[in-house]
Amino acid sequence: MAESKPKTLVYLVDDDFFVRDSLSMLIEMTGQAIRCFESADDFLNNFDPDQAGCLILDVRMPNMTGLELQEELVRRDFAIPIIFISGHADVPDSSKAFRAGAVDYMEKPFDSDVLLTRMQEAIQKDLDTRVLHAEKRKLKKRLSQLTPREHEVMILVVKGLSNKEVAKHLDVSNRTIDVHRAKIMEKMDAEDLAELTVMGMHCGLI
Repeated sequence: MAESKPKTLVYLVDDDFFVRDSLSMLIEMTGQAIRCFESADDFLNNFDPDQAGCLILDVRMPNMTGLELQEELVRRDFAIPIIFISGHADVPDSSKAFRAGAVDYMEKPFDSDVLLTRMQEAIQKDLDTRVLHAEKRKLKKRLSQLTPREHEVMILVVKGLSNKEVAKHLDVSNRTIDVHRAKIMEKMDAEDLAELTVMGMHCGLI
């Protein structure tokens, strides 16, 4: 029987054994699952992008630095919230980290309670993002089931045009638009125009 994934997982990457040991103990005391790695390469070889969580990442490490690992994750289109930890106050490094999407940059020694708070915020951010992406994938799948004409009608409808205006714009009868609109509502599983409009926004139609 395959081992089930933890609901969320914190990855910790730091070449200092004592940092890994102390932080893993601290985080495990909260009941949060954690996996530790001593190098960026080791992390990349074991990282599961489908696993929700966050990454606590040391800035300065041999071979591949934390910032270089962040760049590699971006290059691979792996989105995971990153909290950088560093033994050196370095404005250029922190600025670069934030520009690439880091959620925080903390200088060692840091307040344990603050780190745990930031960790929970990062995990929640990842969970929220995954829910949003899953919803978008579901909507785009529904959208793909529309015919080209239904897709065209939906764009006009969610932009606020009435059935009469859509019919005039496409040079067809009002009845034809009524039929198309009913099919659109059915295929998109929308209760009303307001819900369909929100769907259109999420799909980038507006």
